[in-house]
Parts: sequence; C-alpha cells; structure tokens
Amino acid sequence: MKKQNAVAVSSLLLVSLLSGCQSNADQYAADVFTPTQLNSPQETHTINILSVLPAKVAVSNAENHNTAVMVGTVIGAIAGAVAGYALGHGGDLATAGGAIGGGTIGAVSGSTVKTQNIVEGVSLSYKDDTKIFTSVQVGRPCQFTTGLAVIFITQKNETRIQPNATCPVNK
Repeated sequence: MKKQNAVAVSSLLLVSLLSGCQSNADQYAADVFTPTQLNSPQETHTINILSVLPAKVAVSNAENHNTAVMVGTVIGAIAGAVAGYALGHGGDLATAGGAIGGGTIGAVSGSTVKTQNIVEGVSLSYKDDTKIFTSVQVGRPCQFTTGLAVIFITQKNETRIQPNATCPVNK
C-alpha cells in the first residue's frame, strides 16, 4: 500500500510542477528596466500619444517547456519504477519497464506546456515631431491615455513609452 501512495504522490507532484510552467511577460513592460539600464543615460523626449489600442504579444515560454519535459521525465521514471517494482513483485525487468514507461509518460506530459504564451499588450500610435509611429508594448490599455507622454530609447530600434495613466484598483 505504501508503494501505491508513493506513485499517487509522485503523480500529483508532476501535475503540480507542470501546471506552474507559464511564462510571465512582466520583464517586457515599458516601465521595467534591466540592471544594465539603471543609472545609465537614455535618450528621452516627449511625444503625443494619438491612440491606445489593445494588442496581444507572443512571448517565449521555451525555458519553462524544456524544464517541464525534463522534470516530467525524471518524476515519471521514478514513479514508473516504483509502480513497476510494486506490481512486478520486486523484479528488475518490471522495475526497468516501469521506469521507461513512466519516463515516457512524464516527458509527454511535460511537452504539453506551451512554448509560447499570448499576453496582454497595447498598440500605441504617437506623433514625434512631424512623424507618426506605432509601438507595441506589453502592458494594459488603462496604463496609457492620449496626450503627452515620455519615451525612452534604450537601444537602437527599441522604444519604451512610459505609462501616462493609472489603472483603477480593484478591491
């Protein structure tokens, strides 16, 4: 009976680990900076936001996917070996078969974690001097409004329009 409990606990652990493998795109938001960007001069000027539209941004979740496959394989192999040992009355062949089967099932389970996630973003059309541009960023539409805003140019072809509005607080 203890071996069956070990298999059940291992399976529950596998499902719990795999369900937590979702990418968070917060690091791509306009108001998030890397340590190398701190205390560094960045070209900054004001712009006029003309429109704020909702957008979807695809971000990579490959690292979490690969981790889920690896963890699923290991936990599945362990759970399979325990089950094979228990069901095969301690035989080496049953233990090895259980480990291989469990590892395969664990890898397949881990591979169900998406390699890409879609997160909330905004498409901001803005006027800079006499030209009109669009910048798509991770963020929420309520963080931006038409009118004056500050834009950072952190590296070539990368703009970060700073939020110029505040989202309502849900209580």
